[in-house]
Amino acid sequence: MIVGLKQGGSDNLSHYSGLFKRANEAKTRLAERKKAQVEKKTSTSPIIFQLPLWAEALRCLPNEIAHSALFNAKNRRQPRLYLKQAEIAVIGDGRITFTGEELRQDDETVWLQLVHLAKERPLGNLVEFTPYSLCKAIGWSIDGRSYKRLRQCLNRMQATALSIYSKRLQSGISLSMIPMFRWQDEAGNALAQYQIKVAQELVALFGENHYTRLEMEQRKALPDGIATWLHSYYASHSKPYPVKLGTLKFGAGLGAMCDFETKRNIRRALCELKDVGFLESFKIVGELVHVIRKN
Repeated sequence: MIVGLKQGGSDNLSHYSGLFKRANEAKTRLAERKKAQVEKKTSTSPIIFQLPLWAEALRCLPNEIAHSALFNAKNRRQPRLYLKQAEIAVIGDGRITFTGEELRQDDETVWLQLVHLAKERPLGNLVEFTPYSLCKAIGWSIDGRSYKRLRQCLNRMQATALSIYSKRLQSGISLSMIPMFRWQDEAGNALAQYQIKVAQELVALFGENHYTRLEMEQRKALPDGIATWLHSYYASHSKPYPVKLGTLKFGAGLGAMCDFETKRNIRRALCELKDVGFLESFKIVGELVHVIRKN
């Protein structure tokens, strides 16, 4: 009960009540605004992992892989080793460790095409294709033998653990070449389309512009092995510098190949690169390999 109000006290009471009401409303609005700001800061919007887009005629791979023996250039007839946390040869900066069955240049050709398909959508999403379409895209014959070879490549790359370290990345990145591959249903019946997923971590490896662009038609015209490996390696340099034969042998993972055979095989591969229009010229002077790319 309020007593002692002078004339006009009711008006004063009404005035003060309005002030209290507006103050409380302002306080409530401020609290709601602070709460919304906190919720905005702590909200986790989904991050979209998507590769850069490149022309249809190109296939691309991270520079660290192009400079390494991850997909080595050994002859396909040589037995494949099973590697466990093995150090993979790398030319220049970087370190790669790998667990899984040894990968060769035919695996790289398949992987390049899978990454090319996966670039059209966020990584981690399902990518579907027929064995016919993929074999046709990479220049393999369309028959049961190629389909079996394709499944072998995909199975090999699914059962892998790969770690890549470099100054550019500032830390290591670990991934499977293909986290998921399915070509049969639970009953063992063949699917109309093969299904794969590509690791989201690839985004960091490609970066904004840290990848090598390959002319796919040139690669398809080359035999799997030293020629395709050199194609990837030299494509990563706009103006290649002279490199020792021993360095190329090391980077291509050629192992115990003798010096004479190394020089002969690299010379033959360089001739093939010139024939497909990738190189303008080359020469081997002593132990140094000099090449000039076509513009």
